[in-house]
Amino acid sequence: MSFKITILGSSSALPTSKRFPSAHVVNIHERFFLIDCGEGTQIQLRKFKISFAKISHIFITHLHGDHFFGIFGVISTFNLLGRKNDIHIYSPGNLEKKVYSVINKKEIGFNIFFHRLSHENSEIIYETKNIEISAFPLDHRIETYAYLFKEKPKERNIKKEAIKEYNLSIKDILSIKKGNDFITKSGGHIENSKLSIPPYKPRAYAYCSDTKYKESIIKYLKNIDILYHEATFARDLYETAKITMHSTSEDAAKIALKANVKKLIIGHFSTRYKNTDIILKEAKAIFPKTQEANDGNEIIIPLIREE
Repeated sequence: MSFKITILGSSSALPTSKRFPSAHVVNIHERFFLIDCGEGTQIQLRKFKISFAKISHIFITHLHGDHFFGIFGVISTFNLLGRKNDIHIYSPGNLEKKVYSVINKKEIGFNIFFHRLSHENSEIIYETKNIEISAFPLDHRIETYAYLFKEKPKERNIKKEAIKEYNLSIKDILSIKKGNDFITKSGGHIENSKLSIPPYKPRAYAYCSDTKYKESIIKYLKNIDILYHEATFARDLYETAKITMHSTSEDAAKIALKANVKKLIIGHFSTRYKNTDIILKEAKAIFPKTQEANDGNEIIIPLIREE
């Protein structure tokens, strides 16, 4: 069961020769989700060999150009490739109007469904049997949302040999999968651990783009596997971060530390920094398990069984 993040863009407002603007792809159980869509996203999808056909859901954090200007190229590319399957786009603001001010709706050969976000707390916006995606507000100059991707908890896995050995009924199996022990017809007591094995721990990834330091989001991030949090500036430009409502490397690290996440990835770097070593160093001083985002990075969240 895959859970992989591919970083397509790690720069802030201006692209560089090495970094494109914001965009990530999340692959959960071979379902592909695009988060943010900065300029040139379709180029990065090609470069890192991610199939356009597999992307049916796009999540835009906010309507600043470096986070959505690539949507026009992506939609156009989908159309030129002869796409017929629906696309769902989630974002705050009136993205639909912006898209159709550039693209002629009548010339698109597939349906685009726009889902406008507008809520004050965390809200599930997409859900299947195995995963859920929620959005919650950040604090930026315009309406902005973070996205949290989570696997749903699984029941225990029954041991096949136990079914035959104890002649388990469907009712027995369902009870055991929920963690209950088994009582035989003769009154014998069989511990659950002899009948089943623990499921894999649910994995989770959060994408927090442009925002100033916001402690109220910590409750949504508690104990997750990977947190991506913007770190546009180092400490030397703290006042600039404050004015522009962005985070410093130390801000991102403090959120990760207080949320007890397993790993922090920082990105959305200002082009003022020709070398981002200082940003990474400052974050790691507070939260050692910090990784710098670079275009093309692939981060896999491994499967770990519950105890």
